[in-house]
Amino acid sequence: MQLLTETDAVLGAYEAEAADLGGTASDEAVLAAVRRVVLALNDIDAEHGAYCTIEREDLCEYIDTVLSEHGVDVVALAARHGMDGDDIAGEWRDW
Repeated sequence: MQLLTETDAVLGAYEAEAADLGGTASDEAVLAAVRRVVLALNDIDAEHGAYCTIEREDLCEYIDTVLSEHGVDVVALAARHGMDGDDIAGEWRDW
């Protein structure tokens, strides 16, 4: 239960940060937000056990979806930085 509670809190903070950034934020600001949420999820995963494969996929999709909902073109962002457009979280994630 702790895993879910902490994950929800981290994702809620990420949603709020993405909303504050909006679609006109710099790439650096957007990537910093992604980095923060991924590192926080890494900590939760390390403390409470591994996210299963489906959860990992869902978390990656969620990170991208939140950005898209706030006007960020995730595929273009990833391309500009040589990242996988299907997994921008992959740059920092351990889970």
